[in-house]
Amino acid sequence: MPIPGVLQPELIEITPALRLRRFDGRFDFAFDWYQDPETVYLVDGVREPYSMQRLSAMYHYLDAHGELYFIEQLRENAFVPIGDVTFWEDDIPIVIGDASVRGQGVGSLVVSALIERGRALGYPALHVREIYRWNEASRRMFLKLGFIPVAETEDGHSYQLQLS
Repeated sequence: MPIPGVLQPELIEITPALRLRRFDGRFDFAFDWYQDPETVYLVDGVREPYSMQRLSAMYHYLDAHGELYFIEQLRENAFVPIGDVTFWEDDIPIVIGDASVRGQGVGSLVVSALIERGRALGYPALHVREIYRWNEASRRMFLKLGFIPVAETEDGHSYQLQLS
């Protein structure tokens, strides 16, 4: 159980065309996202593509620490994975792996839904461990949703949103 004592939902519907689907151990379709040097730079600050072993280690780490979901978008009557997000009180790492939907508000919708989940769970605050200073889109999104920078990190800032 990723968050002790909390049952992770199988699905979180965000809109009729956007949902979060609980991680089920399958992630081979996500390999291409982590081959894109720009995506990897936004995630890790380096441009080295992931190996399948590294991708597996990342997903298993995230699944052990929080509620890991694939972001799915309805396309031609079927939901298709377009990214991933992990939710726990101490971090909300999110990746929009399908570059064609970046900048369309998907990340804001996803994080807004997870803010509501945090409120429902009674969390006093949510945290983001680090957003790199060069990841301007992510920084703007979290600021727009009410997160504030609370500490400088080596490559950016950590953020917090007070819920209560």
